Amino acid sequence: MRQAMAEAVVGDDVLGDDPTVQTLEREVAALYGKPAALFVPTGSQGNQIAAYVHTRRGEEVAVGDNSHMYDWEMAGLAANAGVQARPLPATKGVIDLDAVQDTLRDAGGHRPACRLLLTENTHNFHGGAVVPLAHLQALKAIAEAKGARVHLDGARLWNAAVSSGVSLAAWAATADSVMSCLSKGLGAPIGSMLVGEADFIARARDVRKMLGGGMRQVGVLAAPGLIAVRAQRARLAEDHARATALAEGFLQGQGIELPYGMPETNIVFVRTVGRDAAAIQASLEKADVLAFATGKDVLRFVTHYDVDDAGVERAIEAFLAAL
Repeated sequence: MRQAMAEAVVGDDVLGDDPTVQTLEREVAALYGKPAALFVPTGSQGNQIAAYVHTRRGEEVAVGDNSHMYDWEMAGLAANAGVQARPLPATKGVIDLDAVQDTLRDAGGHRPACRLLLTENTHNFHGGAVVPLAHLQALKAIAEAKGARVHLDGARLWNAAVSSGVSLAAWAATADSVMSCLSKGLGAPIGSMLVGEADFIARARDVRKMLGGGMRQVGVLAAPGLIAVRAQRARLAEDHARATALAEGFLQGQGIELPYGMPETNIVFVRTVGRDAAAIQASLEKADVLAFATGKDVLRFVTHYDVDDAGVERAIEAFLAAL
């Protein structure tokens, strides 16, 4: 990837003439079965651009509780798009259908219009769960009947496709726009992709510039993105297998629970019942094992390109020692 960055053919992407970016956008749009795509610096910016384009200020958006766009993007829905988030109950990323039916609406009386539904797959903070295709299809049908749009936060949609065997295009068909990261499981250093209809992407390009995401010779970032998309998707199954091995090893510890069950993809959540997760995180860090305390007794681990089988064993040993 670094060699590709050094050798990348570049142009000015703000003016739309960086050939390496253009190639990446065409290839990703084709994979997702959408007419157009846009390279953005981060997944969060891609999500925020989508919300901005799909809504008007003063409206409401429906989103599953504990989702990334609601909990982990600095209240960007309010700060950037000027919309109010309505969190709906969800279990492992599956949003309650009745709640969606009741929430999507036109403006009237004292209530704002709610014409955008935000989904997520895989679901980060529900344990990397793969949200069933049939459920996302049901959500899209409700939204269409209500005259609403759907945006899919597919930061790890690559993982969902590998885990389920369902094509990226089939997943993308459940939404009007999709964001997917190149810098998660695919291992690129920087960047995410936003896909959708041509007019949506044209507007998204303007909003990207407004939010400070218009960059110049972006081919140096798109070049490793092309390697990620072309060569790294198939190996995600290795990450999934290592996450399962990691979870099985952690369960050797006394009083350890998996709040979301065995991992479906590459994310492992562990509950350290009665023990401080932040203290365990600090102990792990001294052993060169990095994890993330997401609650007083919950830790999150992610397997990825840089973690091999030996690394999994070392992480298990360090975790059991920390306990």
